Amino acid sequence: MSLFDIRVPAVLLRIDRNPFHHGTLGAVRSLGRAGVEVHVVADCDGSPVAASRFVGRLHPPPPPGASADDIVHALRQVAARVAKPAVLIPLDDASALAVGARRAELAPSYLLPAMPEQVPARVADKAELAHVCAALNVPHPSTIVPESATDAASAAWRLGLPLVAKWSRPWLLPAQTGLRSTVVLGSAREARELYLRSGEAGSRLLLQAFLPPRAESDWFLHGYVDRSGALRAGGTGVKLLAWPRGAGLTAAGRWAANPGLCALAERLVAELGYRGVLDLDFRRGPSGRYHLLDFNPRPGAQFRLFADSAGLDVVRALHLDLTHRQLPAGKPLPGRAFVVENYAPLTALRRVPAGRELAWHAADDPGPGRALRRLWTRHAARRLWTRLGRTSQAPASARARVPSPAPSPTDLSDDEKASSC
Repeated sequence: MSLFDIRVPAVLLRIDRNPFHHGTLGAVRSLGRAGVEVHVVADCDGSPVAASRFVGRLHPPPPPGASADDIVHALRQVAARVAKPAVLIPLDDASALAVGARRAELAPSYLLPAMPEQVPARVADKAELAHVCAALNVPHPSTIVPESATDAASAAWRLGLPLVAKWSRPWLLPAQTGLRSTVVLGSAREARELYLRSGEAGSRLLLQAFLPPRAESDWFLHGYVDRSGALRAGGTGVKLLAWPRGAGLTAAGRWAANPGLCALAERLVAELGYRGVLDLDFRRGPSGRYHLLDFNPRPGAQFRLFADSAGLDVVRALHLDLTHRQLPAGKPLPGRAFVVENYAPLTALRRVPAGRELAWHAADDPGPGRALRRLWTRHAARRLWTRLGRTSQAPASARARVPSPAPSPTDLSDDEKASSC
């Protein structure tokens, strides 16, 4: 008999566009292997996700920048097609916030964790998260939210250079502006000029003290907070490789026990009344303290790293808990690795004694791996062609300083970084 109530399907929601979001595939496989019918509400044209044998049905998503009303309307249309209550799993910040704020309207078509509706927005907004950390005495980089361009320049000197600049709600950034969610600034003038673009960004600019990355200084914690408020499933891991280097998504990571981070997360979710899946990003500073950088109210792209000896991960924990099934008591598997093949191809070839999970390739679901090889080759060729084209069109004296079309290592913060389906 299955541990899961397979009468209850799952609906995965992602609004962000980008064909290479491996977290979406991880959720499809995790629930599909358990016998759950999986519906994907995302733009999967040209994505390896569409090739998975565990996708039950694809549904068109709301457009990028959709309002909460638009998202609710699209989900009601999906509910009519599914024709039975389903567990709803948002996979990006915009959808997580809309779903959290409209939980009452989405019931009874969808099963969702019971959580105060303002909590997802408080933790996902990077400026609000700084206030939360200050109020709860959670280590966080020194942060200033400037009120003017002059204030931004002054804040840069107060924080020290270089410093980190972030838009508080990066999912609102219009693609055509060229603005990045996170950048490292080297001067007060840059801080002033970036503030002057606040009207384009759609959210507040915050300036933050720079914690330099060091070997194994970046950590993450994934977990599921059940109906009783207990932190279940998941675990703590260390980022071994990032793409882009230094500040990007986890291209390779390792499960590593860190009781201190677990205790910090338990205190944080208890104070907030948080329920559901979460993904926390930390950086260890020069003093040895772990500073919370991001609180994502949804599954992180590498959540499958933390599949324990019973096969339990945070997405499975969510489905089991919301359908009132018991979570199996598995054992942690420290040392287990997770590798995203297109970002860390050489690492993907190495053996790991404690075992590993590849983001795209799987023996029981070979379609996405085959599709990735074909699609990633085209993607890389287009990027190279664009780079060569821009260089050839520049004056000879300027070619040496023509920037790459790829984001710089400091441009992305962890799961925007992770592409999307």
